Amino acid sequence: MKMNRLTSWILVAMVLGVIVGYACNTMASPEVAKEIAGYFGMVTDIFLRMIKMIIAPLVFATLVAGLANMGDGKTVGRIGGRALMWFIGASLVSLTIGLVAANLLHPGSGIGVALPEAGTATNLKTGALNLKDFITQVFPKSIVESMAGNSILQILVFAVFFGVALGNLHNQTARSLVATMDDIVHVMLKVTDYVMRVAPLGVFAAVAGAITTQGVGMLTVFGKFMLCFYLALAALWAVLIFAGYLVLGREVFSLLKLVRTPMLIGFSTASSESVYPKLMEQLEKFGVSNRVTGFVLPLGYSFNLDGSMIYTSFAALFVAQAYGIEMSLASQITMLLVLMVSSKGIAGVPRSSLVVVAAVLPMFGLPEAGVLLILGIDHFLDMGRTATNVMGNAIATAVVAKWEGAIEPVDPALAETEEAILAPGELIPQAA
Repeated sequence: MKMNRLTSWILVAMVLGVIVGYACNTMASPEVAKEIAGYFGMVTDIFLRMIKMIIAPLVFATLVAGLANMGDGKTVGRIGGRALMWFIGASLVSLTIGLVAANLLHPGSGIGVALPEAGTATNLKTGALNLKDFITQVFPKSIVESMAGNSILQILVFAVFFGVALGNLHNQTARSLVATMDDIVHVMLKVTDYVMRVAPLGVFAAVAGAITTQGVGMLTVFGKFMLCFYLALAALWAVLIFAGYLVLGREVFSLLKLVRTPMLIGFSTASSESVYPKLMEQLEKFGVSNRVTGFVLPLGYSFNLDGSMIYTSFAALFVAQAYGIEMSLASQITMLLVLMVSSKGIAGVPRSSLVVVAAVLPMFGLPEAGVLLILGIDHFLDMGRTATNVMGNAIATAVVAKWEGAIEPVDPALAETEEAILAPGELIPQAA
């Protein structure tokens, strides 16, 4: 399979990041290595900031334009209902695979590192995870504040009201405003093209910074846990692709080919936000209607985190095994249901997957401090979680669009062409 230039440069950047990071880690003292990693972090932060500046206007414009063109609230409810049905099913499957994999592979059995004391502080804000605060925070008190903080769920709520209201106004001014929103979407996608040209540099800095501070030895020490987790991710990928195949047929493989670059960027930066604009653009190339993408994709970023789901159940059982605590099947099933509910409030919470695990562990007599065992390698685990979240949301959006009859045939030449690193002045074709 021929890869485009951007994907190739990102792969090269990842390899160079490992080499440079290893050299910095072995040749410099811990203090100097930390300082060097800070400079790498600065480059990564700049790249992520450029991506984040796109998200709020892009989410708002696509949502408003899509909802205004839907015509009525019934369509919005139908699409939202179908999306949530898929999200809940995918979450249950992800959590179940995590539990089954942990029981079969026993990643925490015979662990050879010192276990933390039960009272050791984790410094994770588990208090940020509660139903009352989550429901309250869904509704924005200021759309300007929500956009400034890239609070996707709050932007979604405001955009739903704004888009439905705009769709019910049938004067010329309203139609002009809808057309303006469509134009804003295309402008923001063009901005995305420009930003993505520096993606390899951001990827290089992210990987080099992580290896500089952690070293490749960290990967060896916790190799068994990481290997088991990635095997569980592989099983989840197979299930998600099969589920997508049942709805999309062989076109699911074309979709995966289109979203490989967003997945690779998400994997290397461990940030789902970094690929949101690019993922939206690739779904458009697949033929998914903007009105569906603009509604389902941001909803999925809050409720359809398949990689995070499988991690929470897998990590919770790992902690139990590491401490030698036996959990009955009934307790594991109960924990699965608790994780299912708790995890729906993790969007926007720092180190969200670890926060969920730390919050749920005490409910089942497991020490919260057990998460300290995997804090050191969490970045490398987050890379796999993020790539899985990206793929899961791509498949979910395409499936809902298929159910809605909102996938339009596209020019095969356009669908085959991913955005490469273009020379200045080159024009990038847009899907109609």
